[in-house]
Amino acid sequence: MSYFQQAITELIERVKDAKDEATRLVQVLEYKPDFAFIDWLQAQPLFPKFYWQSRDTREEVVALGQLKTFKEPAPAYAYLSGSQRIWGGRSFDGQSAKNPHCPASFFFLPQVELVREEHTWSLVANIVAGSKSCVIKSLQQLRCEVPRLLPLSAHIDHIEHTPTQPEWNRLVEKVLQGIDADEYKKVVLARRTTLGLHSPICAAQLLKSSSEHNQHSFHFMLAQNDRHSFIGSTPERLYYREGKDLYTEALAGTIGRGDNATHDMALANWLTQDSKNLNENQYVVDDIIDRLTPYSDLVEVEPEARLVRLRKVQHLKRSIHAHLNDGVNGVQLLGALQPTAAVAGLPRRESMDFIQQHEPFERSWYAGSMGFISLQRAEFCVAIRSAQVVDDEISLYAGAGIVPGSVAEHEWQELDKKMATLLSLISDQPPLGVAS
Repeated sequence: MSYFQQAITELIERVKDAKDEATRLVQVLEYKPDFAFIDWLQAQPLFPKFYWQSRDTREEVVALGQLKTFKEPAPAYAYLSGSQRIWGGRSFDGQSAKNPHCPASFFFLPQVELVREEHTWSLVANIVAGSKSCVIKSLQQLRCEVPRLLPLSAHIDHIEHTPTQPEWNRLVEKVLQGIDADEYKKVVLARRTTLGLHSPICAAQLLKSSSEHNQHSFHFMLAQNDRHSFIGSTPERLYYREGKDLYTEALAGTIGRGDNATHDMALANWLTQDSKNLNENQYVVDDIIDRLTPYSDLVEVEPEARLVRLRKVQHLKRSIHAHLNDGVNGVQLLGALQPTAAVAGLPRRESMDFIQQHEPFERSWYAGSMGFISLQRAEFCVAIRSAQVVDDEISLYAGAGIVPGSVAEHEWQELDKKMATLLSLISDQPPLGVAS
């Protein structure tokens, strides 16, 4: 019997012997597991599945099976106990999508979690009243023989942009006309690029490759069954809350990476001094302050935007800290902050109305939020640099903020650069018209 199998056996016995008041049993592992968490997730037969790696890499979690599901996170507070967490996310606009696999909101209290907190590993069983037998059954189904996911290899048969570039140009012009008429300060337009592959792709393979190549990012995956998965590697935090402290950020303003160090530095210097991008970042800062003010007695903002360098792009970022009022919970913060001006625009209602009326596809979970809520903590990332994987079809998503001075062709190229975060991992030779 392997060490990990022994840990499962011991946890099963602890669940059998658990008293009625027990809600979360943690089996600390003495040794690091000899498999990657994403490999382990892929090997397991339990659904739903959720993978999470924090941006600072200090925490990594696989959550499996469901004790309870929630269409909205608020009712979960009646079920949560101690350090239990619900995992999941919300769609961009919180509205039900036509795609049944992308509900407006989906959260679940998992039966089993594999957790790494820095250099401590543990296997966790959650329990609610009457759930012992199903949790034990799920623990017994866990597979300890974990095949290593091989490097991704896929051939793209066809590609489709929604909107097309001519449609994009018309949308950008329409937004700029609205800005001139003082209807908006900013509208974030998005593109869906659908790839038809020669054969089905494993979403976990794509996520594993992305987590290895795209640093300084949250990595997530939500799979409700073995055919449909939503994955992403996003640099943007929606918020992190611990007790009465909340941390969020304005991530807006983008330029690509240079061909060499000198070119890269020149682009970075341009970005940090460009009035269009600095104004776009300030719009997001002002919007977040307005949204947090009713829930906090203090909001502090990093005085100057700093540079965030990713594999394919560079961003402007300002960190924001708020001290929350008594009684404010994670669900209230989710509603207040999502969607931010970085993914929707300003004013929020008017920009979202424009998106819903004119964007030729449903964003669903793209630019929504993914993460967890517990009684004392909550963290969500913004689900950008993301993809929906369904059998042999992948839908990639990216957006660009349209503000005074935006040029449609330049913004289209920015979409290519952002989309390359995942696209470059699928194929070494992306189809013509998409950045590598």
